Amino acid sequence: MGKKPAYKVLVVDDEEAILELLKYNLEKEGYEVKVASNGLAAVETARKFKPDVVLLDIMMPVMDGVEACRQLRAIPDLLNTFIVFLTARSEEYSEVAAFDVGADDYITKPIKPRALMSRIQALLRRESKGAAPSGPLTQGDLVIDRSSYTVRLRGKEINLPKKEFELLFFLASHPNKVFNRDELLQNIWGSDVYVLARTVDVHIRKVREKIGDDYIVTVKGVGYKFNLV
Repeated sequence: MGKKPAYKVLVVDDEEAILELLKYNLEKEGYEVKVASNGLAAVETARKFKPDVVLLDIMMPVMDGVEACRQLRAIPDLLNTFIVFLTARSEEYSEVAAFDVGADDYITKPIKPRALMSRIQALLRRESKGAAPSGPLTQGDLVIDRSSYTVRLRGKEINLPKKEFELLFFLASHPNKVFNRDELLQNIWGSDVYVLARTVDVHIRKVREKIGDDYIVTVKGVGYKFNLV
């Protein structure tokens, strides 16, 4: 039986020492690794490399990490790629900006390699334990196919990054049931990843921008539910 291909990780940082440190530790764990020193190079490398995980700094020359993440999320082949910000920026607005453009996790420097490896493994482990593929879920004009990670609205395909897709699929799988932010964080992000409760609001807004406001309803003071229209 052939050996399972290694997960691929793209490391993006403008500090050579950090690139070398992360590349060494990742390769020691069996990952296939490529590096880039700015956001523009990261986007170009990712198109060809198709990484499973991108570790992305924010403050870089040529193109910063937030814009790089935005461009990476616009590439169809990378919709299921995990993007983890690894940065010295600890302000809440920086974290919100990162999740707003599609980040899956946000880790502040200084880097602790063993802890970082655990976070990456947790993301990939959660992916491998994802819901078993089933037939497409149809709710009104929406068709959500978990097996192919595709969404169609009135026949037109809509691209959703992984977390936006999972959030929509989860809510649509439980129509008219209200979930608070903590419940959504637990079910979509899991307990291995720390993110702000506001991250849920950001992702809900992004999904609504793509499918309209009718499907996901805000229940004031409680949370969100999927509305059968």
